[in-house]
Amino acid sequence: MIHSVLNKLGILPLNHGTSTGINHFSTEGATKKDIFSPVDGKAIASVTFTTSAEYEQVVQASAKAFETWRMLPAPKRGEVVRQYGNTLRANKTELGTLVSYEMGKSLQEGLGEVQEMIDICDFAVGLSRQLTGLTMHSERSNHRMYEQWHPLGIVGIISAFNFPVAVWSWNAMIAAVCGDVCIWKPSEKTPLSAIACQNLLEQVLKENNLPEGIFCLINGDHTIGELMTRDTRIPLISATGSVRMGKIVGAEVAKRLGRSLLELGGNNAIIVTPNANLDLALRAITFGAAGTAGQRCTTTRRLIVHESLYETVKNKLVHIFGQLTIGNPLEKGVLVGPLIDKDAVKAYLHALETLKKEGGKVLCGAEVLSGTGYDSGCYVKPTICEAENHFQIVQEETFAPILYLMKYQTLEEAIALQNGVKQGLSSAVFTDNLQEAERFLSGAGSDCGIANVNIGTSGAEIGGAFGGEKETGGGRESGSDSWKAYMRRQTNTINYGKELPLAQGIEFNI
Repeated sequence: MIHSVLNKLGILPLNHGTSTGINHFSTEGATKKDIFSPVDGKAIASVTFTTSAEYEQVVQASAKAFETWRMLPAPKRGEVVRQYGNTLRANKTELGTLVSYEMGKSLQEGLGEVQEMIDICDFAVGLSRQLTGLTMHSERSNHRMYEQWHPLGIVGIISAFNFPVAVWSWNAMIAAVCGDVCIWKPSEKTPLSAIACQNLLEQVLKENNLPEGIFCLINGDHTIGELMTRDTRIPLISATGSVRMGKIVGAEVAKRLGRSLLELGGNNAIIVTPNANLDLALRAITFGAAGTAGQRCTTTRRLIVHESLYETVKNKLVHIFGQLTIGNPLEKGVLVGPLIDKDAVKAYLHALETLKKEGGKVLCGAEVLSGTGYDSGCYVKPTICEAENHFQIVQEETFAPILYLMKYQTLEEAIALQNGVKQGLSSAVFTDNLQEAERFLSGAGSDCGIANVNIGTSGAEIGGAFGGEKETGGGRESGSDSWKAYMRRQTNTINYGKELPLAQGIEFNI
């Protein structure tokens, strides 16, 4: 089945090589890398890494395409994005299957990720007619003042493996209707899904007689990312990944006074109060902690439960986790697929060993699966542990399905625990008490960029701005007014009179 999927998406199988998706530039002397699926450990295809010479060609092509693209009216740019959304609709099953097979998330999540791309295309199409400015009154007679927004130029997008396509689309589709051109460096762990997106996109550009450089794709390791972050021709770098990576990217871009939009790690918590609907809470906790095998930046990593409910919630969760189906994510009914690779498995085991040394207790899971169906060596059991918030391992983000349980007495204490980490992405409280909900959402409540009531930490809609505070980076992508990050603001003053009065009443007579 996977071969027919690859064929429809324009990806050649192993031993035939695969286009890097950088608009067919020469690839002589480039490094090739075989891409293996964490589902079964089999090689999927071979990808050619972009060389430094090719990178230069890409940037030059993008800069040239920008001259054409920025002059196209925004609604016309939106029309191109609309057509791409329809192309994604026509290829949703195939692209979702590839995402699932290459990354390891369940097929439902793979299809959901493509649907998220379709949704952001729809959002961007509407936005293309709403890039509004601001008119204001001047203090000077016969003067008019207003603000308008212009495209920045080239937007560099560095995406992570856990969402191989959706997060790129959040950036690229919004940036496109804003008049920017994009250069995308996907994770070297999941380049095939990116190549598939690029192949589909190139079809749309060709049908509209548009230059290929509007959307470019470069594949490679961190060295290609370093070229992007240091390149003064790229005014904005949008990077998704670990806090460690984000600090490097942010510092490099800041050195040249460029802009960076950072979406980094999360260490997300759910608070369960005595007034919670436990059925709702347990479902949200399970998906938040075990969904995508714990490899979302919004994964629920800490569970803060009122002492009166602690034993009940703990016992129910241990039972639920024991029933989770783990296996091939393409198979119907499987809820938990593999981790991305064996390095992730090592991080999972290291976290559990560290937890024990710090005094924590493993309640269930803590096992690497082997045997038939688990040939890749990347399957682990979702794990529940008892821990304290101050444990060093709890303070860190481990990209694996590990949930740390802790108890509290007062809501103020629970909020302090929730906020007591360096990351600030997503948070949630489960309560049917209005006062508790509003307290959690107040300025003295959650310090995260996302704060939910009676839904989990994971599964954001595209209509709201997505991002977090503190070491999560402060960036905002997707909906709301996030489009402003991809544009430059310009203040304009028009004098339609016959005099030249100066602001603040200053006189300068000559």
